[in-house]
Amino acid sequence: MITRIKICCIQNLKEAKTAIGLGASAIGLVAKMPSGPGPIPDHLIKEIAAAIPPPVGTFLLTSHTSVIDIIRHHRETNTNTIQIVDSITDGTYRQLKEALPSIKIVQVIHVIDENSIDEAIRVSHSVDAILLDSGNPNLKIKELGGTGRVHNWKLSRKIREEVSCPVFLAGGLNPDNVINAMETVEPYAVDVCSGVRSNGFLDVEKLDKFFTAVLK
Repeated sequence: MITRIKICCIQNLKEAKTAIGLGASAIGLVAKMPSGPGPIPDHLIKEIAAAIPPPVGTFLLTSHTSVIDIIRHHRETNTNTIQIVDSITDGTYRQLKEALPSIKIVQVIHVIDENSIDEAIRVSHSVDAILLDSGNPNLKIKELGGTGRVHNWKLSRKIREEVSCPVFLAGGLNPDNVINAMETVEPYAVDVCSGVRSNGFLDVEKLDKFFTAVLK
């Protein structure tokens, strides 16, 4: 099975086209976050999403935890996928799907300990995919992605084996470790941000090495 590739923290249309040109199945567009790299204004997310051909996933990374706020945020950006980087605290996935029936919902699970497995299993029945990352939403200033840290891939493997929905693997991936990550977890897709950047900018050489490693 070919592992899909999602390039996150896209900053502009040029970066989006570069990633897609190399074979990205999806791009991540980061909205306002409490911490971490890569946020861009909602109007720019909308502009980039509108210019991307339909087969490519355009992921809105939203830190909102209320379904009403998530729906409003999506309507301001019009991506084809919503990546929820924190836990929903007000409303349900059912309400979200009923309001946005054609939009894919991806829930981030921050892999911290064995409890993350239970959390992933619980939400996996209600979403289109889960994305395993290395943040920590329990901190005073929440880490909701883009940490550049690798988490425990053995826990990720357990999650992948226990859930029936597709699993995206993120967290500290780069051209040097992505093969090991894929062999350990066997995810549906891999997701990278800082691992293909230099000084905050998309590094075409690193990007090319990453694609070569994943797709060879």
